[in-house]
Amino acid sequence: MTTPNVRYLVFDIESIADPELVARVRYPGETVEPVEAVRRYRDELMEKFESDFIPYTYHIPVCVAVAKVTADFHLADLVLLDEPEFRPHVITENFWRGWEKYHRPTLVSFNGRGFDVPLLELAAFRYGLSVPGWFNIDGRSYEQPRNRYNQQAHFDLCEILTNCGASRFHGGLNLAATLLGKPGKMDVEGHMVQDMYDEGRLAEINDYCRCDVLDTYFVFLRTQVLLGRLSLQSEQEVVTETKRWLEARADQVAAYRLYLEHWGDWPNPWV
Repeated sequence: MTTPNVRYLVFDIESIADPELVARVRYPGETVEPVEAVRRYRDELMEKFESDFIPYTYHIPVCVAVAKVTADFHLADLVLLDEPEFRPHVITENFWRGWEKYHRPTLVSFNGRGFDVPLLELAAFRYGLSVPGWFNIDGRSYEQPRNRYNQQAHFDLCEILTNCGASRFHGGLNLAATLLGKPGKMDVEGHMVQDMYDEGRLAEINDYCRCDVLDTYFVFLRTQVLLGRLSLQSEQEVVTETKRWLEARADQVAAYRLYLEHWGDWPNPWV
């Protein structure tokens, strides 16, 4: 895909804890099998925080889905990076090289500033990749892509909806998508990915990641209405067009069939 008009990259990442890293860092000097180290750390987290989700600093990416969106907010393509091998180091390289290839379009995420982007930055560090354009430490602070308020570089929907963290967005992407009639979380949630990966269910993880990107895309469209960049009528036309786009590809992509099965139209109170 060489679409020249890609202006936004709407993305989501699925990741797992690296068992060897957990064993080395959390239990140095102990004879602990890596898989057991992950289980043990999760148990410790659950006891202390009532959540067994291991911090992203121990993670590696196993799936990144990216929707390529044009300047007029139309969906041009949706891809999985390094499909079908899904090698973490290649996924990471493809993400950052893709951002450069499309001339540094705006990254669009839901809470990506707190998880997805830091994870991909750390993965670049781990795998020895250079991303000088993203860090741009010699630029003015407000022009650097990593500046929290630089929405031209990274448009984090959660930041927009919470005034950059001034409030908490209870319900997350699932709630935002549900407000628009879209599927939101179906059979899979983020905390399940570690176990699914260990069980060899990568295809289901991929489908989950694609569906999250679609939810993120539709929430992104509505934020553009909120900001006055897109009329409500135009947004609804784009949504209808996107549904047709999914229908045309549903025979080849299981995630699109699943998404359409749970599709809902926004309950428009103005008609």
